[in-house]
Amino acid sequence: VQLQASGGGLVQAGGSLRLSCLASGFSWDTYAIGWFRQAPGNKRTYVSYIDSSTSRTYYEDSVKGRFTISSDKVKNVVYLQMDSLKPEDTANYYCVASWMVGVNEWPPRRYDYWGQGTQVTVSS
Repeated sequence: VQLQASGGGLVQAGGSLRLSCLASGFSWDTYAIGWFRQAPGNKRTYVSYIDSSTSRTYYEDSVKGRFTISSDKVKNVVYLQMDSLKPEDTANYYCVASWMVGVNEWPPRRYDYWGQGTQVTVSS
């Protein structure tokens, strides 16, 4: 499984960005795809997850109502639409794939594959 994140950049507070995670070598029926973020000096934290086989999604509380995760199974891409961005959203954003066969917890706590990060910077 390979994951390639893109779409980061510099945006003013209140603006929008759309991140993309291009996935290859996996099946939508067996993996969920998620986004994490990590700001300098902070630990990596959940942002959002999607299990396209069940249509389940997850959002961390601080991004609910502002971020939307979606998937395009034809293009093998997971998008993270980020609206109403705040300076505290500034971080390196990573996409991750989690094996879901036989896994009941949601969001998953096992992360099998990581992509490289894409930097998001929100200016005040």
